Amino acid sequence: MEAVLLALLPGCSASCLRLSPSLSPPPLVLRLDSGSTTETLFRFKLTADQLGISTVRVHTTARGRDVLRRYQQLLFTSLYTFDYQVHDITCCTDHAHKRSPGGKEVEEEVSGFLQQLPAQGGGVQVLTSPLIPGCFGHGFSTRAGGVSSVASLSSLNLFSSSRRRDSVSVVQENRRRLALKAGFNARDLQLVKVDHGSAVWVVGGAEPERYDAMVTDQRGRVLAAPGADCMPLLFADRGSKVIGAAHAGWKGTLEGVAMATVGAMVTEFGCRARDIVVAVGPSVGGCCFTLDREQALHFLLLHPDCVKDPEAERPHVNIRLANRILLERGGVQPGNIDDSSVSECTSCHTELFFSHVRDGLNFGTQLGFLWIREEEEEEEGERD
Repeated sequence: MEAVLLALLPGCSASCLRLSPSLSPPPLVLRLDSGSTTETLFRFKLTADQLGISTVRVHTTARGRDVLRRYQQLLFTSLYTFDYQVHDITCCTDHAHKRSPGGKEVEEEVSGFLQQLPAQGGGVQVLTSPLIPGCFGHGFSTRAGGVSSVASLSSLNLFSSSRRRDSVSVVQENRRRLALKAGFNARDLQLVKVDHGSAVWVVGGAEPERYDAMVTDQRGRVLAAPGADCMPLLFADRGSKVIGAAHAGWKGTLEGVAMATVGAMVTEFGCRARDIVVAVGPSVGGCCFTLDREQALHFLLLHPDCVKDPEAERPHVNIRLANRILLERGGVQPGNIDDSSVSECTSCHTELFFSHVRDGLNFGTQLGFLWIREEEEEEEGERD
């Protein structure tokens, strides 16, 4: 199923394209003049997403194609295919063409439009752990308060992918709203580049192409780990003023990403494992997460309590417990691990969290995030 657009620059009309009157499906006329194009395209995308449309045939001029592509890059992902049918016309004046919006103007128009959209699902919520000292800012996001409209991404999806329907501009707006609520600058947000392994980037050094954890002692960096069943882990050492963030799915758990993060804090910054506190973010629970028996066996060998039904065809696995066990064995004090403040299962709690297990491939993403406060912020944080 496809949709058809007539993309017209100011001064042009549909008749200029000399199209067949029996064009099917009936086309949507889109006028490429600053101020209305974003809203028209945004509403069009809402309808396309509801109908499952991902192919768009566009009849326009060469300049119209160039302008529309600027909007396309900001409002759509590569999941959508735009087939441009370029027409040579003479009824549009050069003066009209010169009034078409430029790249910066398009960016500002899109950003301004998204900022004025009402939040869906209530306001932005930030969940916190009492273990993280006030000299650090931190939190875990939920799915409420954003502008994402696709059901499985609604509404505070914080990650854009070529395989999903949320555009980079929508995700940037969601991140802006989260940052405003949590008290950090969205431009400082740094997400791990997930590889489902145990590689750790020491911020300031050469950045690897892929890694699942990072550590730093630098202010002005907001470390963030994504999750949608996989858990975001936040690490903090108050004495050394060092922080870390890690993404731990079942593969990363077995690879030892949690202790690899602690190890980097110890090796690179002189921290001691017993001084590090760890806040465990939302993740899928042992009630809903299953693996093939061979994969579950690795967790059973780690500790019998990690697999409650090892004889099942697909045993249930508790990856939260597995990470606690690995951290404790590595020297982190049991009382310095908070895996209960944000303990709801992401798959069970549809209203709170995104879930890959529950929602399939077009799932949304929440974040765990952490930063070192500026000195004046520290005093306020300690009083909170």
